[in-house]
Parts: sequence; structure tokens; C-alpha cells
Amino acid sequence: MFDLLWRGAIIGVGATLLMDIWALILSRFPGESLPNWAPVGRWFWHLPRGTVFHANIGAAEPYSRELALGWICHYLVGILYGIILVLIMGAGWLASPTFWPAWIFAIITIAAGWFLLQPGLGIGWAASKTPNPTKVRLLGLVAHSVFGAGLFGTAVLLNVA
Repeated sequence: MFDLLWRGAIIGVGATLLMDIWALILSRFPGESLPNWAPVGRWFWHLPRGTVFHANIGAAEPYSRELALGWICHYLVGILYGIILVLIMGAGWLASPTFWPAWIFAIITIAAGWFLLQPGLGIGWAASKTPNPTKVRLLGLVAHSVFGAGLFGTAVLLNVA
């Protein structure tokens, strides 16, 4: 069991790292920028205080280390997803990883962003309150596809190492 957990954690880190590399590449294009994890950190900081959904996270009480907390939580969620995937798929998938289960799982995980995080930040269900919700949704699907490729790729690399 411990073997599944640590491998899942490594797979989650690798997938999150690939997603961040994708964000860095995307930010080089006109009109695109790097993700700002500070609002996410502020949102996580407010969770234990009982507030899940904010009308506008920018109006919520700030936290001095919200950017660092946002980055930490971004990676912790990636690790959690990696562990969940490995626990669902089991040791057989780890021994011989295949792409489709990783990609399907990664696409399913976007539901947490669309139906928990984004409304929690005050930008609506599936970014419905943003100026261009379709663009946000499509970029999210691409980012989660990259995350799925990272889940698969990291699992393959673990077998090579």
C-alpha cells in the first residue's frame, strides 16, 4: 500500500509540474499570462474559517502568505489526484501504464475546478462570470489534458528508473 501511495504522490508531482510548464509556454503568447495562485491560497486559507463560496475572492480578507499557500495547495491537489488515480487503477496499471485512464481521470478532475474552486473564488460555475467563459473552459480542458499526459508520462518514467 505504501508503494502505491508514494508512487501516486510522485506521479501527481510530475503531472502538476508538466501542467506548470504548459502554463509557462502558454504565457508566451499574446494576451496570456501565468496563473496567479494567490487567490487560490486566499480561498484555501478561508476554508477552515467556514467560507467556501465568495462573491469575490479579491474582496475577502487577505492572507500575507496566500501566494505561497496557493502554490503549495496546487501541488498538494496534484499529489492527491496522483494518489487517487493509482489507488483506482492499482499496481497493474503502475507496472504497465496506459494513457487513456490517466487522461480520462484528468478530465474528470476539472469538475473540482468548475464546480468548487471557480464558484468559491466568485467567478461562477465553470467560470460563467468571467468575460470569456468558453475560453477559460477550453484552456482548462487543455491544461487538464496536459495534466493527464503528465500522469501517464510520470508513471512510465517511474518504470524506467
